Amino acid sequence: MCAETGRTVPEHVAVVGAGMAGLSTAWFLQERGVRVTVLDRKRVAAGSSWGNAGMLNPAFTVPLPEPSVLRYGLRSLLDRSSPVSIPPTMDRHLWSFLLAFARNCTASQWRRTMAVFNELNRRCLAAYEQLTQGGVSAPVRSADPFVIACRERHDSEHVLDEFARVHATGGDAVEYETVTGSELRELEPVLSAEVRTGILVYGQRFINPPEFLDTLADEVRKRGGAIIEDWPVSRVRDLGAAGVELVPPLTATAAGPLRADAVVLAGGAWLNDLARPFGVRMRVQAGRGYSFTVRPRAMPTHPIYLPGQRLACNPLGDRFRITGSMEFRSPDAPPDPRRIRTLIDSAQPMFSGIDWNDRREEWVGSRPCTPDGLPLIGPTRSPRVQIAGGHGMWGMVLGPLTGTLLADSMTSHGDVPPLMRHFNPLR
Repeated sequence: MCAETGRTVPEHVAVVGAGMAGLSTAWFLQERGVRVTVLDRKRVAAGSSWGNAGMLNPAFTVPLPEPSVLRYGLRSLLDRSSPVSIPPTMDRHLWSFLLAFARNCTASQWRRTMAVFNELNRRCLAAYEQLTQGGVSAPVRSADPFVIACRERHDSEHVLDEFARVHATGGDAVEYETVTGSELRELEPVLSAEVRTGILVYGQRFINPPEFLDTLADEVRKRGGAIIEDWPVSRVRDLGAAGVELVPPLTATAAGPLRADAVVLAGGAWLNDLARPFGVRMRVQAGRGYSFTVRPRAMPTHPIYLPGQRLACNPLGDRFRITGSMEFRSPDAPPDPRRIRTLIDSAQPMFSGIDWNDRREEWVGSRPCTPDGLPLIGPTRSPRVQIAGGHGMWGMVLGPLTGTLLADSMTSHGDVPPLMRHFNPLR
């Protein structure tokens, strides 16, 4: 115990959620000598960590609430092919979230939030280096060059304008070059003649998400951590000096409550019910993304982003993953096959040599979004209940950095990393 703060560093921490944020937090806690038990309602990477694009792109990691997203959302009420989908519903929680989200979709608020993201973006890849240098063997690949393919010049101009706006808030300058459609096809023959212009961006990375998460989970186990799958948590009891108790539902097959000195809630879009009793009022809303894989005749070797269609496309071994959509719906709602059809209709004109009927691994995952675009990282009203969530679209790129910040905070006798003041779960 620290005499100045009266705070004890936990010896055993339970982590709820085996996605990128949860497993990274577990790994970095182990680095600091803490024993961990990871619980997941289903399995490792069962949520949004599995089927996402796997792009580690600080150049594009920006706050989700901004004016153009609000315009897309309003249009989606009438246009079911919009990249942003807001289904008609009477769900008061969803509309409360959307109203709060809309209030943050201003240019001035975006600039303030982007200033925080600039610091995250400068540090996020270093956290991946710590993981790989510490034994996580799944590769973090260079994307050089990262390909932005556009049908209209307006789409590339929008990307360059965003680079300039980020730089104006203090962000690092992005290294890039503009190219023609024919130059892009020389680099990636899978692109069709509809691609008329584009941008090559340098300094970005990408991973194979299922491979990386499985390897990270293996490393947590090798270090003595326990990962228990099919272990849903219905509530958390704060036992004071005795720690915390995690209670499974009455219908669960788990043996009984699990005790630890502290708990990290990293359950993604399912965070609300567990966190609310500890003073967390900011709602985390599922922004569901869809993906599938295909096998092009000419397999791409670089990640490809289609800004006009808002699609991220990534080569994962012998398959090519197409990812997109932002569907504000319950995380437990069944997949909507129309969203997959929308992805196909958007992507098909931009590529050649792909059999779109030969799809595999169709997936929907719930990105945990906050109304202000900033994650929730740090202690709740109870110092024994910590939060690691609300990363929106950026759980892959920011998950390991979240793990380092939270592990430092929990093991430093009360000294909170300055960056974490922006992510206070009680804000």
